[in-house]
Amino acid sequence: MPFYLDEVVAVLKKSLEGADLPNLLFYGPPGTGKTSTILAAARELFGPDLFRQRVLELNASDERGIQVIREKVKAFAQLTASGSRSDGKMCPPFKIVILDEADSMTSAAQAALRRTMEKESKTTRFCLICNYISRIIEPLTSRCSKFRFKPLSDSIQHQRLLDVSEKEHVKISNEAVSYLVKVSEGDLRKAITFLQSATRLMGGKEITEKIITEIAGVIPKETIDELLLGCQSGSFEKLETLAKNLINEGFAVAQLVNQLHDTVVESEDYSDKQKSAIVEKLAEVDKCLADGADEFLQLMSLCALVMQQLTQNT
Repeated sequence: MPFYLDEVVAVLKKSLEGADLPNLLFYGPPGTGKTSTILAAARELFGPDLFRQRVLELNASDERGIQVIREKVKAFAQLTASGSRSDGKMCPPFKIVILDEADSMTSAAQAALRRTMEKESKTTRFCLICNYISRIIEPLTSRCSKFRFKPLSDSIQHQRLLDVSEKEHVKISNEAVSYLVKVSEGDLRKAITFLQSATRLMGGKEITEKIITEIAGVIPKETIDELLLGCQSGSFEKLETLAKNLINEGFAVAQLVNQLHDTVVESEDYSDKQKSAIVEKLAEVDKCLADGADEFLQLMSLCALVMQQLTQNT
């Protein structure tokens, strides 16, 4: 059964009180605090002195093929957990292996991990962290307590960004904070990165909504409206010019696909039939872009279909 953030904290606190921990699997979108949570729990368990000896952290940038799982993880798991905390608190008799971005591990490496998990259960706890639980093999998921991290709510993000701004002495308008929350879509790490970039760019001046728009690479609403008007005009030459301008201004077509999707779905100017045809094309273009297709050609293909939908009699 998946837990949510408050429950995750409650369950972990309970486990820490008993100085024991099950094998864990944290999953959910990026920037929701999965890695921070397990690192905080490990620090709480072992204290600053033993943290280094007792915790092994591997993420996707580390080599994590079947060989590493067999050698490095196994060797670490087989070490005896010894030593006591300098502050006199009780120290659990196990070590923690944190495998970040576990969904990028091969099935063979995951299968090798299953065996190690079983054999070293007395001395080692594993914490797998991933975005997509469906990419973790079933034998691993069944051995872990699963915790689902949801995208953070707007109010939590808003408060956190205000706290960060205050502590870092950043001047930012309330509207800009709200907009920052909107463009980061529940990803607090992304929001803080945008805030950092905006602060460097402004050099102490107040950060406005316009600056956030530029840094986040969000396409202005006017530009999207202009493109849709171009599609309604029925003039292919006009459409080609608009598409070229959009690319020359440095906007990402993948970003346009996301924003156009929201605009079309929420609009009351189009029939359901038109919406379904456009959204299907958006999905197709998104897939092609992910596969490395040419942005301009995909944009023209998308605009041509939108034009066809908006100009034909329905």
